[in-house]
Amino acid sequence: MTAVRIYLILAWTALIAFTAFVIGRDGLGLLPEFFGAIRAGHWPGQFNADFLSMLALSGLWTGWRNGWSAPGWVLAVAAFLLGGAFLMAYLLVLLHREKGDMRRVLLGIHADGPAPARRWSD
Repeated sequence: MTAVRIYLILAWTALIAFTAFVIGRDGLGLLPEFFGAIRAGHWPGQFNADFLSMLALSGLWTGWRNGWSAPGWVLAVAAFLLGGAFLMAYLLVLLHREKGDMRRVLLGIHADGPAPARRWSD
């Protein structure tokens, strides 16, 4: 688990530094560039479409592991919009809070077994 923590710290630091560099050079005009590459239909667009699907997956997992509670929704939106900068920091916090128990890190509120079945009337 130490190697994972070290990776997350180094990767997060490098990502934040690179993001600051790009914002300083190009500004905050990401969305036209991002979706323009997808619209163009070449490899950079394919990469962006793949990345967009990973952002969605990250948001879905984050919301699910928190039971789609109000904080879970906030975290899910943050995961989708902030990408790796959010997810790496979130995983570091979870690893610390759950004392490295990957079952609890990955499953969140679902780690203690299935929740009681919900009826539509509840």
